Amino acid sequence: MKTKEFIQKCSCVLVLLFFFSIGTAQLMPKPAEAQQEPIVLIGGTIHTATGEVIDNGALAFADGKISFVGKASDPAFDASGYNSIEVRGQHLYPGLILPNSLIGIEEISGVPHSNDKFEEGSINPGLKSFYAFDTGSGHIPTLRYTGILMVETIPSGGTISGTSAVMELDGWSWQEAVHKKEAAVHLHWPSSLSRSYDSDTKTTKIKNRGAYENKVQELEALFVAAQSYGKLKNRPSNLKLEALQGLFKGTKALMIHANEAKEIVESIQFAEGMGVQKIGILTSYAALDVADFLKSNNIPVIIPPTYNLPNMDDMDYDAHYSLPRLLSEKGIVVALSHKGMLSTSRNFPFYAGVAAAFGMDKEEALKLVSLNPAKILGIDGRVGSLEVGKDATFFVSMGDALDIMDNSLTHAFIRGKNITLDGPHQELYLRYSKKFGQEH
Repeated sequence: MKTKEFIQKCSCVLVLLFFFSIGTAQLMPKPAEAQQEPIVLIGGTIHTATGEVIDNGALAFADGKISFVGKASDPAFDASGYNSIEVRGQHLYPGLILPNSLIGIEEISGVPHSNDKFEEGSINPGLKSFYAFDTGSGHIPTLRYTGILMVETIPSGGTISGTSAVMELDGWSWQEAVHKKEAAVHLHWPSSLSRSYDSDTKTTKIKNRGAYENKVQELEALFVAAQSYGKLKNRPSNLKLEALQGLFKGTKALMIHANEAKEIVESIQFAEGMGVQKIGILTSYAALDVADFLKSNNIPVIIPPTYNLPNMDDMDYDAHYSLPRLLSEKGIVVALSHKGMLSTSRNFPFYAGVAAAFGMDKEEALKLVSLNPAKILGIDGRVGSLEVGKDATFFVSMGDALDIMDNSLTHAFIRGKNITLDGPHQELYLRYSKKFGQEH
């Protein structure tokens, strides 16, 4: 008991020190103001994320919406009335969208007081992450600095962990940052297999998990109840069943976390049988074993980072590096995600760069972190690509944004708002560069 109290006290001290350090030395960038005047960026190379690349381009936007994308020399475009920004020699990209993330609801994983990702119980479809989103998260400036301008924030834990939200990485509060309040219900499909390592034979034993069928039956009972609930005219309040109604109407996606090929197939068949309109799979290399099934059922896939090593002896060394290309060649819509420490989420653009280095077309690789996650989350009507009428959510880089050596942002905009890119890390760099004479 004393040990538990000691740990709790230490955790409180760490939290206080963390926020004290932010308040005294590392102030967060001020949220941006709404766009005040029409702006056009001229001379850069525009990567639209639709496959088109426009050299010496012009991108114009007003009231937070893109009004022109094309050649700067296009006679159809009149730049008068726009505030012109010269970006010759630079590259324009749509804001990158990080799916399946804890950004905004977890700060320090080891300090319970700084995260809000868990809830009691295993079935929580009514748990909505946007309420808990912290626009003051210290992770946000580092993500924006590499071009990540939006995240899908998800709860964690349980079989149905909750309903995710798509959040913009700017704003004074969650009300200003929210892009889509209810994007997807996240279902962690029960594991059908269990693995154990035998140290004597140095082999991994795989066997069927006994409780699998029971857990699937519990899910079936839940979804049947939700279907019946939705047909009632004067239905009593039931937050769990109410939260599932969007799955049958197509206003929410069901994002299924499944690890094995058997689980992928059975979970999709289950969801389709229950009348779920939009389905996505979060999985890894097992997707390749059932690629034809995924394609025939038009199921998009979100996979882990390409920064990954083979976990089986019979896998190729480049198994994860090439996985996005192999799945895309099958005609599957593929998006990348992040796994591991939240602080390294900033590497998200470079996961796509690895896919490009291992055979994927560079513009197709860009879709892995922009247009494809937008499609999966049902927000591609507003973001994910640079097209007239969409939100002016994009950034400008001195070089190739998917290359860790060239990614260097000069401008970023979210719905036309000019975002301050420098954060605490840049402040400290300048401070100590000046102190020790390393200014460049």
